[in-house]
Amino acid sequence: MTIQLKNISKRYGKDISLKNVSLTFETGKIYGLLGPNGSGKSTTLKMIAGLVYPDLGQVEVNGEEVTRRISKDVAYLTELDMFYPSFTVGNMIDFYASQFTDFDRNKAEQLMQDMKLDSAKKIKRLSKGNRGRLKLVLALARKAPVLLLDEPFSGLDPMVRDSIVKSLVSYINFDEQTVIIATHEIDEIEPLLDEAIIILNGKIIEQENVEDLREEAGLSVLEWFKSTMAEREGRDHE
Repeated sequence: MTIQLKNISKRYGKDISLKNVSLTFETGKIYGLLGPNGSGKSTTLKMIAGLVYPDLGQVEVNGEEVTRRISKDVAYLTELDMFYPSFTVGNMIDFYASQFTDFDRNKAEQLMQDMKLDSAKKIKRLSKGNRGRLKLVLALARKAPVLLLDEPFSGLDPMVRDSIVKSLVSYINFDEQTVIIATHEIDEIEPLLDEAIIILNGKIIEQENVEDLREEAGLSVLEWFKSTMAEREGRDHE
């Protein structure tokens, strides 16, 4: 499933979130959308999810312009907690199963075991780490061809992050899914990535194949990211 952003611009009031962004995402790859907070990562994911519309340009999935109906093909993990606090973990599983025809209960049960989540526990009693795990269960249990993860490691301790990375490797269908992870936590996701994209102040400033970075440039994604940002900062101060 090919995703294309064609000359996208988006403004919130006086703030420009995206400036003439063009990107293509292909099936079977994991993309890292990297940049500091406020760089335009979340807006990009929301555009693909049909939650936000561009002021200029067009977002297409398989040649069709994105609308709210794209939710049947897109599993979106938001950085925010979008839970009903009175629900139990099991209630949220039931709710997602009622909303999405591609929700796989067996996969959800397996993920809950792996994540050590108790289905009877009230969501308001969960730690931030366990709420992060639950969000991941809800996203990964869908068979959607597009998986969007917005800051999946935000506020989580290193052990929880490690378990999330392992779950991603285990539960992504690499033949049929396109995965885009927006984050400024680069170390954790580096082993997963096929392509890395740097976004800054609403503009795409670099995009590289991760294997080429390692083999030809001898750089990790984090090293490449830091050098690119330092070079950009130096240019801006000239």
